[in-house]
Amino acid sequence: MSLLTNVMDHSLDDGYAEAAARKKAAGESGMPKTLRAKLGLAAGLVLAALVVTVGAAQARVAAPVVAKERQELIDRIDKETTSADKLEGSVDTLRDDVSARQRAALKTSGGSGQADLVSMLSGATAVHGPGVKLVVDDAKEASSGGGDNPRETADFSDTGRVRDRDMQRVVNGLWAAGAEAVSINGQRLTALSAIRAAGDAILVDNRPLVPPYTVLAVGDGQRLSTRFQNAADGLYLHALEDNYGIRATIAVESDLRLPAAPSVIVRTAQPRTEKGTS
Repeated sequence: MSLLTNVMDHSLDDGYAEAAARKKAAGESGMPKTLRAKLGLAAGLVLAALVVTVGAAQARVAAPVVAKERQELIDRIDKETTSADKLEGSVDTLRDDVSARQRAALKTSGGSGQADLVSMLSGATAVHGPGVKLVVDDAKEASSGGGDNPRETADFSDTGRVRDRDMQRVVNGLWAAGAEAVSINGQRLTALSAIRAAGDAILVDNRPLVPPYTVLAVGDGQRLSTRFQNAADGLYLHALEDNYGIRATIAVESDLRLPAAPSVIVRTAQPRTEKGTS
């Protein structure tokens, strides 16, 4: 208690106290005493005040100019954004027109069964029928991994996140099991569809998807489900569930509806010749 009392009563160090006492006895202070020193201090204060005043005045004069330039820049951005939106709308309209013409070209006026099959398999037309619904989702406590891209890890989905290669195996497994048409989150897949990763997102034909990933596959539902789950790709998906917490459910559906692909690219074409004509 004596130590605490001493600290409370003598908060200033003894050495500092003695130095302050000597300075006071000698009549020293921090303020200048000579007239020349006082004038120098006053001149310095006046100069500092002048600099601050001039700076404030310049800022006030330049403020309207800066505001005008800022508004002009905002107007230019708005104008260019509007122009870009119009161009994007024109591109979408032309793309839809091209897609419609391509889908129409795959059909025949006689309603040939072979042409209808080609149209369905190519994704040119919307389809519906029995099949399976497979929902794949990240683990509940998915991490982002140690690298910049959490989907580029070495062993399976060791971050708890579904990767692009996982979805590739799921889709390929469904095709191999007998699926006639497949879509992911409403995006119809064709023979030219690409499933890739960009950062944390999975892209299907350059369109980003977000989990959960709902995969619809049209075909013989029960047979499709059994063949997929017993094949290598189905066992791969089960391994992701058991080892890394990836969530997946599969169900047989009586009627699934898949949209047409947004665009069908025709790379090669040959004229059709009718057989049996003389």
